[in-house]
Amino acid sequence: MSEPVQYYSTNLKTEKLNFRDALLTGQAPDRGLFMPSKIPVLSREELREMSKMQYYEIAHIVGQKFLSAEIPSSELLNIVQDAYNFHVPIERVYNRNYVMRLDQGPTASFKDFAARMMGYLMQYFLSLENRELLILTATSGDTGSAIANAFYGLDNIKVAILYPKEEVTERQRKQMTTLDKNIRVISVKGKFDDCQAMVKKAFADKNLSSLPMSSANSINIGRLIPQSIYYIYAYAMLAGENSDEGILFSVPSGNFGDLMGGLIAKGMGVPVRRFVVATNENDEVPVYWQTGQYRTIVPSRNCISSAMNVGHPSNMARVVAMYGGVMDEKGVIHKEPDLKRMREDMYAVSVSDKETRETIRKAWDSHQLLLEPHGAVGWRGLHKNFDFHHEDALPQQLNVCLETAHPAKFPGEIKEILGIDPELPESLHDLDGREETFYTINNDYSEFKQYLTDNY
Repeated sequence: MSEPVQYYSTNLKTEKLNFRDALLTGQAPDRGLFMPSKIPVLSREELREMSKMQYYEIAHIVGQKFLSAEIPSSELLNIVQDAYNFHVPIERVYNRNYVMRLDQGPTASFKDFAARMMGYLMQYFLSLENRELLILTATSGDTGSAIANAFYGLDNIKVAILYPKEEVTERQRKQMTTLDKNIRVISVKGKFDDCQAMVKKAFADKNLSSLPMSSANSINIGRLIPQSIYYIYAYAMLAGENSDEGILFSVPSGNFGDLMGGLIAKGMGVPVRRFVVATNENDEVPVYWQTGQYRTIVPSRNCISSAMNVGHPSNMARVVAMYGGVMDEKGVIHKEPDLKRMREDMYAVSVSDKETRETIRKAWDSHQLLLEPHGAVGWRGLHKNFDFHHEDALPQQLNVCLETAHPAKFPGEIKEILGIDPELPESLHDLDGREETFYTINNDYSEFKQYLTDNY
């Protein structure tokens, strides 16, 4: 076994932990986010060999790089085989511009990739000690349904999910509220940022210290390592044995956990020439790139790409840490990162709702490419990048846009824009008729705290 990778807090006031403890703790006690002290590297030879592998095999290799000191290889192999039993299509659109469809899992969202592996890892570590855990999660849409389905029925884990009452689609909501057993869902009369703030406050509340709580949001390091895998997979499949070729990824970005997965993949050795960081009208990060001044947006702006309605991405603290800076949980920068290098590695751009709708229409008319609002933000962001970096538009340049949810999760927008009703994937069949159960609270932490003490 190799030496375990240690994880430090972005607020730098907590002792380093191994993966197991960082995973089960969720948010660091100092309210920072755990980051690996070092990122293990994949050799060029390993990347070349991956071109011949299935997704779960690549997941096993990447997982071993981080976890070989804490979980036997055979157990990890079982976990990734169970977690990734679905197809990961990479669709060529034109030239060498591709869309990677991360919408084929059980909840038709990219969140399945992180949630399933994280849930199985948590269950594995908890079962070794016969411990139980309460997972608190805030969602702006797809995280909640992915967590609910991934953790549903696990013996050692209970889950409480908060979502903003007016800002998820009916299908996103029903993927959470039609489950029972160990899953409870709370509708909050507020924004996603309010839900996220409640979860963070509960973790820091000493009066709740008797509850064994953790998180399954992207504040949990257990989300990020699985999310690095599909970047590595895409590169292996498209670059093949040409493991020196540079690749560009366009990433629809809300809470920035997806981008962090990409940055970890880059740190592991994937030759990423640039990330396009595509946000909706919540443009605090593109403005930071342009001005050097980071300002949160309160309240967050309500856009049709609802899962990206985030006025202060939690994972910005990790992005800043990757570039030598320190940002606290409120978005205050205590040490400036290397903004010049960040701008070189990432092109941050905002996409309006008007542009999002235009992109859905144009992608369909020009290429028969069906996008939902989040993927459309990524696709438009990619083409805005072409206007700024002309070399990225060359026919030989390898570019991949992430499509993060299935269009059938947003039937209203698709039907209004294109006049078609997207075909339902198997995972969404019969969902509309299922009975829902959820609890509603005001945007009031004391109500949430009372719910936790009454029910757990």
